[in-house]
Amino acid sequence: MSEKKCNYAECPITRTADVIGGKWTLPIIFALIYETKRFKELERSIEGINTRMLVKELKQLEDNGLVIRKVYAEVPPRVEYSLTDKGKALKNVLIEMREWGNQYLSLSTT
Repeated sequence: MSEKKCNYAECPITRTADVIGGKWTLPIIFALIYETKRFKELERSIEGINTRMLVKELKQLEDNGLVIRKVYAEVPPRVEYSLTDKGKALKNVLIEMREWGNQYLSLSTT
């Protein structure tokens, strides 16, 4: 019995991994699931990320249509980040991943 090969351009798992596969992508999305955050709030909420990497990942998330960057015409400028509907659609996936991780981590320590 042979398996059907998955065409890269048509494989939903591969395409999804391309969009959310960055090291910091999922932590950023998870940090924005429940509320809009300013840049520094977001940076403080993700342990281990540096400013340069956060800027890069947020730009990629914007380009992929998962994050909205809103700039307010104020002095000093205020910038807020929130999830688009496409980004919010990952909420249940992330919650399931967290649950799986909690279960896996608790099993691996016994």
